[in-house]
Amino acid sequence: MAVCETCGNDYWLAFEVATVSGDRHVFDSFECAIQRLAPICEHCGTKIVGHGVEVGGRFFCCAHCARASAGAAGAGITDTVGAHPG
Repeated sequence: MAVCETCGNDYWLAFEVATVSGDRHVFDSFECAIQRLAPICEHCGTKIVGHGVEVGGRFFCCAHCARASAGAAGAGITDTVGAHPG
């Protein structure tokens, strides 16, 4: 069994996540993995679970937060491209 590095649970279905930097982490749930590894939006403080938006090396959960915090660099950021369906 392996011990989750976030909550300390010793769980037989724990899994390992390898990052690009070569670090390895063990978790017992996606919730714990998100808590430990997900970046945090620099505007609203939420964990970025989806793709998010990066502007000038700063991470935001959505285009709204990027526009609100990244000044001119974030002004043109949008969440969707093209016409809204239907």
